[in-house]
Amino acid sequence: MIPNAHLETAYHELSEEEKIAHRAELRDVVMKPLRHTGWLGKAWIGFLLVVFLIGCYAYYLQLKNGLKVTAMRDYASWGLYISNFIFFVAISLVGALISSVLRLTNFDWYRPITRIAEIIAVSAIIFAGLIIIVDMGRPDRVLNLFTHGRIQSPIVWDVIVVSTYLVTSLLFLYFPLLPGIALCRDYLTEKPKWQRWLYKVLALGWNGSHRQWQIMKKSIAIICVLIIPLAISIHTVTAWLFATTLRPGWDSTNFGPYFVAGAFQAGTACVIIAMFVFRKAYNLQKYLTEVHFNQMGKLLVFLCLIYAYFNLNEYLVPAYKMRGAEGKLLNDLFTGHYAPLYWSVQIFGMALPALLLLWKKARKPLPIAIIALFVVVAAWFKRYLIVTPIMLHPYTPIQDVPSNWAVYFPTWIEISIVSASLAGVLLIITIFSKLFPIISVWETLENEGIELEELDNPEKK
Repeated sequence: MIPNAHLETAYHELSEEEKIAHRAELRDVVMKPLRHTGWLGKAWIGFLLVVFLIGCYAYYLQLKNGLKVTAMRDYASWGLYISNFIFFVAISLVGALISSVLRLTNFDWYRPITRIAEIIAVSAIIFAGLIIIVDMGRPDRVLNLFTHGRIQSPIVWDVIVVSTYLVTSLLFLYFPLLPGIALCRDYLTEKPKWQRWLYKVLALGWNGSHRQWQIMKKSIAIICVLIIPLAISIHTVTAWLFATTLRPGWDSTNFGPYFVAGAFQAGTACVIIAMFVFRKAYNLQKYLTEVHFNQMGKLLVFLCLIYAYFNLNEYLVPAYKMRGAEGKLLNDLFTGHYAPLYWSVQIFGMALPALLLLWKKARKPLPIAIIALFVVVAAWFKRYLIVTPIMLHPYTPIQDVPSNWAVYFPTWIEISIVSASLAGVLLIITIFSKLFPIISVWETLENEGIELEELDNPEKK
């Protein structure tokens, strides 16, 4: 691939034949995974489907028998499901970070990874909404939130921002995808009739005219501006669901920015892992280069340091006072039952990644992917720590109740359903990458100085 520092100059120095060959090479590389799925890809999809179906069966048992099949009781009324909800909301913010913030600040290196970030955001926010319904003992009453919701309730605020963010994220994924859909419509003529029909409908008659490019780019610019406050709002409002509840550990004015900082960190790590997987699986080494991993590594270091600052704010002040139920909670986190998990999250999910990624060698594809995996796993357990220990440390001491009410460990039903939700996110991302180009062809080529109308000129394809 043409070196990033000289993209535009280098492209215009090519002969006409070399330009055509260069565009054709990119098109063929990104279309190849859409034409053929190997046995490994089929096995991966099959595995995800099995995990998803097991979770569906577990949810059927929960609907049939009620929430008593879970480990949630009067005190630990929020458990694995809500932890998973916060995690999904967190990683959904990455679409706004990568595709909006970097787009608006003119960091051109982001272009090949925009679609990866956007599909992660969309799939995560879909299952964030679904996991909330799973957490309800009576999912048939979810309609009441829309018909009888009270605007004073933070839960209604969350419903509004999640719904709005989902619609906006879908549009943010769809608009830049239009040229790619048209490419599939024109080149994947060997596909089944239903798939060709799907491309034709979704392409909306795209022919690459100057007017269409103008409208699409203007639409993307508008959504870029809209989605940033929406993305921040969704995680801030989610934080308010906790902060407005009178519980030790949640009674904090720091929760909004604390959640947002952690979300950007977790989402960036998810994109790095996805970049590595797609780079290997789809042979995208020319387009997802070491430069991209290096830049994402620097971004992850910055976000780890920001998150460390908010962690310091979140725990230092109550730890200095160590009053009542708050002190008991912190003792349980720092030195008690949850201490191994708490310190593992802080060290392996924040401190060590920030330290290791200061070295350029750690920002190579394989090392940074491993580090990012630790960050994502730690991010999930961090959300678990935000929910479970605090539920088990109310202001009024737990007494005169069955012993199992004072502890929480998820049942196989909860683990299966949460595993199914994670498999569902991965399934959406995988199927999307088998239907549409995972690398944005026009954004990548535009970064190299190509005139966009050339992409749709039949004589130059």
